[in-house]
Amino acid sequence: MTDKVTPRIGVLLVNLGTPDSTKTGDVRKYLREFLMDGRVLDVPYVLRFLLVNLIIAPFRASKSAKLYRKVWLSEGSPLLVYSQRATALLQETLGEEFKVVLGMRYQSPSIEKALLELKGKGLDKIIVVPLFPQYASASTGSAQEKVMELVSKWQIVPEIAFIQSFFDHPKFIEAFAAIGKRHLETQPYDHVIFSYHGLPERHIRKGDHTGTCLQAAKLNPAIEGEPNCCATMHADNRGCYRAQCFATTRLLADALGLVAKDYTVSFQSRLLNDPWLKPYTDLIIKDLVGKGKKRILTFSPSFIADCLETIEEIGEEYKEVFEDAGGEHWQMAESLNDSPIWIETLKSLVLHYAPILPR
Repeated sequence: MTDKVTPRIGVLLVNLGTPDSTKTGDVRKYLREFLMDGRVLDVPYVLRFLLVNLIIAPFRASKSAKLYRKVWLSEGSPLLVYSQRATALLQETLGEEFKVVLGMRYQSPSIEKALLELKGKGLDKIIVVPLFPQYASASTGSAQEKVMELVSKWQIVPEIAFIQSFFDHPKFIEAFAAIGKRHLETQPYDHVIFSYHGLPERHIRKGDHTGTCLQAAKLNPAIEGEPNCCATMHADNRGCYRAQCFATTRLLADALGLVAKDYTVSFQSRLLNDPWLKPYTDLIIKDLVGKGKKRILTFSPSFIADCLETIEEIGEEYKEVFEDAGGEHWQMAESLNDSPIWIETLKSLVLHYAPILPR
């Protein structure tokens, strides 16, 4: 019999969150917590309170609840189910030297509850892995802020490492490329869309220290000779969400053997009337069909687990837009979910920040 190993490294996986159920009340509660985050809806508090509690949540909750019912698995929300499976598999592959927990930025299981599982365990370090490949203040930044807010109240604050992004991590690219290759080898496609979650343009400008971000951005950077501020990664845009999305795309396209004319980058899920990151996925779909692209494969590499935005928005809503425009075959590439190569990606990220030292 061997002695039980005491964990030395804590790993906190953080995903966005999901309603506790498909009941309208639970969806309304989730929307209120999510949209009252000042990093998500970055307007003055009074205006945010009025928008969320008097307009958005009351009118959107019922509609969103119906959509959640369409994607809900027997075990619960797909985002939560896949995140829980990945947590368990990562714990298994890392071994007893690690304690792996899951926290959702909004709703259950909360980041606070997850951190309590790590508190007082005498850990050498806590590694926080926000499960958002590309950094955005509204996702990764919000998760980091919440963790720091909670841990700052501990009597003994352990060493904490934050994984800011992994948009260009070789195994992350390999994992998504493996999914794409399976689809591309099954049947021919006229075009590939890489659709990322959108953000208001002001979010990007707030993080831009050069004062030039988005000024040169055009609708379709894949067109030869068209200027685009996200066409390359460099010191001034290294932390820019849009630039990271384009960098992920270039790496995936290369891994899939695609050239510029074969694919388009776009952004989905816009809210309210402010300008959001362009080009918009629904408009790109219509444009491509108009140009004779009738068979389209689409990815959403800003999501590591299938959820409402992939299953319903891309898989159903955009499919309807595509078919109404005259498209013939629309295929959504599934996300990484709990695939073995995704677990290897997570392991690689953690071990980069947590070399195992002799006791």
